[in-house]
Amino acid sequence: MVKKRGKEIKILIVDDHPIVRRGLKMIIEKEDDLRVCAEAANANEAIKAIVDNNPDVAIVDISLEGSINGIELVKAVKDRFPGVIALVLSMYNESLYAERAIRAGASGYVMKKEADDNIIAAIRMVLTGELYLSSSMSKSIVQKLLHAPVEGEHSPENVLSDRELEIFMMIGNGMSIREIASRLSLSLNTVETHRRHIKEKMHFRDLNELVKYAVQWVFVQHR
Repeated sequence: MVKKRGKEIKILIVDDHPIVRRGLKMIIEKEDDLRVCAEAANANEAIKAIVDNNPDVAIVDISLEGSINGIELVKAVKDRFPGVIALVLSMYNESLYAERAIRAGASGYVMKKEADDNIIAAIRMVLTGELYLSSSMSKSIVQKLLHAPVEGEHSPENVLSDRELEIFMMIGNGMSIREIASRLSLSLNTVETHRRHIKEKMHFRDLNELVKYAVQWVFVQHR
């Protein structure tokens, strides 16, 4: 059930880039009834901010500092704070993560490149209890529900876990195992284990084939 606080709606912004948080805050607070009550750069800060500020909506980026990504944070928020509405904001195309975000408990998904035009509409829609997705993504999800997947069922977004897909994209962006481990606050062994699982699930013959495919795949996704 959506909470009501008179005319003021409190928003929490969770993103590890201060400039993004600043830009979102400027857009949101142009609205008379919306206020950014707190900001956070990672999951731990976000949980503390929710406890301290009791926001109505948490806008969560997928890529965060630390070992807990945005999808995992959304799951934790819905489990611990069911009254907080989660809205995912990401640089990644919604075809990659929107369905995962909704399954995790998010009420909407907005791509960063469209945030200037859509974030206010998205906030207002999720506050009414509706789901916010682009019309094309809504149709895509409906089609998946109506028909078993025939094509692309072995693509990364379909066979990899949330963490594996995150690491796969980092590999495709040219990051080393050490860089990935540092970014995600994971051990080298943990990242190497995830990489091995990716190789096995995607049926790559060796790591060179995995890296080559990951680079090509990420390039296509960002065209």
